[in-house]
Amino acid sequence: MNFTNKNVVITGGTTGIGLATAKAFIAAGANVWITGRKAENLQKAAAQINSPKLFTVVSDTSKLEGISVLEKAVSESGQQLDVLFLNAGIGVFEPMEKVTEENFDAQFNTNVKGHFFTLQKLLPHLKDGSAVLFTSSTAATAANAGSLIYSATKGALNKIAQIAANELAGRKIRVNIVSPGPVETPGLDTVIPAEAKGFLAGATALQRLGDPDEIAKTVLFLASDAASFITGTEIVADGGYLNYALK
Repeated sequence: MNFTNKNVVITGGTTGIGLATAKAFIAAGANVWITGRKAENLQKAAAQINSPKLFTVVSDTSKLEGISVLEKAVSESGQQLDVLFLNAGIGVFEPMEKVTEENFDAQFNTNVKGHFFTLQKLLPHLKDGSAVLFTSSTAATAANAGSLIYSATKGALNKIAQIAANELAGRKIRVNIVSPGPVETPGLDTVIPAEAKGFLAGATALQRLGDPDEIAKTVLFLASDAASFITGTEIVADGGYLNYALK
């Protein structure tokens, strides 16, 4: 797919799916802005990508002031955006009785409020005919114990994306959802013990974890002209996790 001189913003682009997608867009010719909460993480990502087409923005998109920093960076670049990939996300997995207000708010602020207001604030900078992608999760459909709040954030995100697709159709802006299953990322390492990875891999039809590059390819397809008649849709990239787990 060719994204030569296209302008792409990726929130949460320092590791995992976000980083893999930034690499893929740059390899396809795009100019890419990635956000992260910490300058050192952005520096590490920039060193890995090593491209003059990459731009980094220290921005905590769970907060309106952080979103304003990103909006200002895009505005000052003088560029209109062809792709907005709303990817930043966190998860805390614990039983209902152990959920704290702090963890509840952190997940909704990052996974829901952050995506909604980033889209809202960047709307004036999106070209007509551009593409917006949300990273959701199979957790929005599954009902795994211990994932109550995380799953609720992803369910809310899906509904935001679906309605946004209708509201933005007049500008020919396509809005779609990518829902990964278990993917081998640093984020996964922070929420499950190493021995649980085998269980997750065994819960997929393909009997393995996904690779971030595989999710990146799905994102690029949805952002490309090859998906020009796709909007308001969720693509599940989970190695058959949902179907296999429910068989």
